[in-house]
Amino acid sequence: MLIAQISDTHIAGPGLKTFGVAPMAENLTRCVQSINDLTMAPDLVLLSGDVTNNFARDEAMRAADILAGLNCSYYLVPGNHDDRDVLWDVFGGAACPSRADGFINYVIDGGAVRIIALDSVITGEHSGGICDVRAAWLRDALTRGGDQACVIFTHHPPIKCGVPETDEDGFDNAEILGDIVADYPNIERILCGHIHLLTHARWRGTVVTTAPSMGMQLDLDLTQSCPSKFLLSDPAYLLHHWTPEGQLITHSIQVAPLGGPHEFVQV
Repeated sequence: MLIAQISDTHIAGPGLKTFGVAPMAENLTRCVQSINDLTMAPDLVLLSGDVTNNFARDEAMRAADILAGLNCSYYLVPGNHDDRDVLWDVFGGAACPSRADGFINYVIDGGAVRIIALDSVITGEHSGGICDVRAAWLRDALTRGGDQACVIFTHHPPIKCGVPETDEDGFDNAEILGDIVADYPNIERILCGHIHLLTHARWRGTVVTTAPSMGMQLDLDLTQSCPSKFLLSDPAYLLHHWTPEGQLITHSIQVAPLGGPHEFVQV
């Protein structure tokens, strides 16, 4: 099974660049083409939040028009730049197959790896988290899946990553989520976005992975001495390969053309 993950598309309105400088619609178009050109076609694509930049319907519609070019199914969860009702109106029933108790939570069954979409948005806040309702839903979804390998995909990472986006924004009730995760050793990965950087960290018996930038790369400052800024970059995305040996291997794919290939021959 092969899963592509894109994140933080931050699509601006028609004809606009995000924050006036980032060509995010063009970057998403390049990612779609790159995914379609892969030799081994993905089974599905996950978009881990911040689909839009300013909660707007025209931004979501622009994203949907581009994502319609994918040769496989795609699914998404909201981020802190998204409006749940807008996403449900534009994507509900397909990229958002269902929702529960007002949250965009759902399960994708039928593959070698079970996928659990978890809504981590706190309305009106940049921070993420879960509440008792979402915690109960998640525990039930995990229990119903038995011991089948699964991944959780959500927007906000539940850990501190050494950057203001996670460390200052925070994740409400991370300890509750962590206790649930620790009870289910079949959770292979928690796939997140939010920080516009590729990171991996062990947490509560699994691994938390955040996706790289779609073209607005965070200006990394581990001292956190300066407010966050972003750098324009070529877009990138992740490929999560569930191998016949039962391992989830993650590859980072750069969309920019590379030189080569070249033989390993001394000249």
